[in-house]
Amino acid sequence: MIYTDKDKYLEVLNDSLAYLEQRGYENIKADTKGYETPKSYSKVGSDISITPDIVAEKEGQKHYFELSLKSEKPNLLKSKWLFLNTLSNMKSHRFRLITTRGHYKFTNEMLDDINLTDKKLIKI
Repeated sequence: MIYTDKDKYLEVLNDSLAYLEQRGYENIKADTKGYETPKSYSKVGSDISITPDIVAEKEGQKHYFELSLKSEKPNLLKSKWLFLNTLSNMKSHRFRLITTRGHYKFTNEMLDDINLTDKKLIKI
């Protein structure tokens, strides 16, 4: 989810956080009230910064979670996913996408566009 869509999909973010807590994830960080904000990554020479939607740990393994919801700026969303996927691969972390009903087709088309078809979706 990109920053401009944050207010629009706040309920989905809260549902995702509840889902992860039920599944035993700990040290959950999210960019919403009641949670610590995850670390942001800034592009050198630009004002663009990337903040994962949710960062959590389970069994000593760090996980990055990104909400996959329809957006007016799909290219920005694709760039964010590619960056988080590369970052998680470099540091041996996990990167997962969370989506909801009505956004499955959008998510699968985006994954096909950026060749991340091996990603399994968390469907809430």
